[in-house]
Amino acid sequence: MRGYAVTLCCSLFICWGLFLVPFTTHAMDLHQWSEQEKIVLNSLWIGSLPPLPEDPSNKYSADPKAAAFGKKLFFDIRLSGNLKVSCATCHPSNMNFADNLPLAHGMGTTSRRTMPLVGAAYFTWFFWDGRKDSLWAQALGPIESPVEHGFTRTQCVSVITENYKDEYEGIFGPLPLISLGDLPLYAKPSFEEPRALKAWVSIPREKKEAITLVYVNMGKAIAAFVRTIVPTPSRLDEYVEALINDDAPAMLKSMTNDEVKGLRLFIGKAKCTNCHSGPLLTNGSFHNIGVPQPDNLPRDNGRSEAIAKVLADEFSCLSRFSDARPADCAELRFIDTDTYKYIGAFKTPTLRNVAERAPFMHAGQFATLRQVLEFYRDLKPEQRSADLEHGGLTDLELEQLEAFLRTLSSPLKFAE
Repeated sequence: MRGYAVTLCCSLFICWGLFLVPFTTHAMDLHQWSEQEKIVLNSLWIGSLPPLPEDPSNKYSADPKAAAFGKKLFFDIRLSGNLKVSCATCHPSNMNFADNLPLAHGMGTTSRRTMPLVGAAYFTWFFWDGRKDSLWAQALGPIESPVEHGFTRTQCVSVITENYKDEYEGIFGPLPLISLGDLPLYAKPSFEEPRALKAWVSIPREKKEAITLVYVNMGKAIAAFVRTIVPTPSRLDEYVEALINDDAPAMLKSMTNDEVKGLRLFIGKAKCTNCHSGPLLTNGSFHNIGVPQPDNLPRDNGRSEAIAKVLADEFSCLSRFSDARPADCAELRFIDTDTYKYIGAFKTPTLRNVAERAPFMHAGQFATLRQVLEFYRDLKPEQRSADLEHGGLTDLELEQLEAFLRTLSSPLKFAE
């Protein structure tokens, strides 16, 4: 009887083993990648992200003292017309440096969604339309915007002089000798605000130059801080690293089967990497993807109208306030000026931490990731460009894609 039991157990073990082998092999088939697919996966891996670049137009971009000073400015509500708005109002650090509003709100409501700042130092163009070509130039725009900070560069000099004199001078040298009591603090070169522009014109040229230089240095300090905001490894990165190391248990632990199926769709049938490529999952370029225009907002032509703005920008790479040589400004010198081509085109945002920052698109048109994926899938053939041909995805495949996108979340790192 005992021998029978042993024989029976062995038979069951053999049968179970025969069943288990093909099952395990089949499960691992999902994690078998071709050499070409491995190249693509490696390109998405955070380990492929190069060292933080220094900005030739900002000689303080990698200065730790400038970053520490810029961080204080980033969170300072005194740099606003109502003493309530800072850069962190729209870019709160506890929300991945991006708010959860369809349209950014400072002194008033803007016409676009807040863009994420993660990995911003790697980009060439800034804002949804790319109307700025450096982080420091980007930092200055909202301060004088009537609906964002509602402040002026003249008021900025007052705040710096009264609150940050030692820190400023320790980085940029002596503050200019300006009698603030003799200046109209509401003065700025804004064609949107005639009173402010008239006051600005009344200031002697030398004083205007000195005021603007302090303002520029503030932007360069803020940029030095924002440069430090970078992603940390996500579950996708853990998976790809395990694949590189041929560590099957770590691969299985990093991502679920549905998430891996979503990854396969992302780099394959869904063609997401046409626009969302590289370790920051964006090509940094501009595309008109046919997102519906909100009824309550004026028509937004995106990149088309920004080309002239960046070329004429007083704070561009080629401006007198830039620290770059003309040879360092190739992107601006050789900018694509085909405005017709870029009508309705907006910058492709990074997908790092995308699941944490609803709503989506340039004016918050979609509340959920599922709505975004359905929009891409359900575009009519005449609405699709080659970049948007997604291969007739099923509802299950959309679920798998969404599951994959959620693996891109991770804490952000930034200068303390």
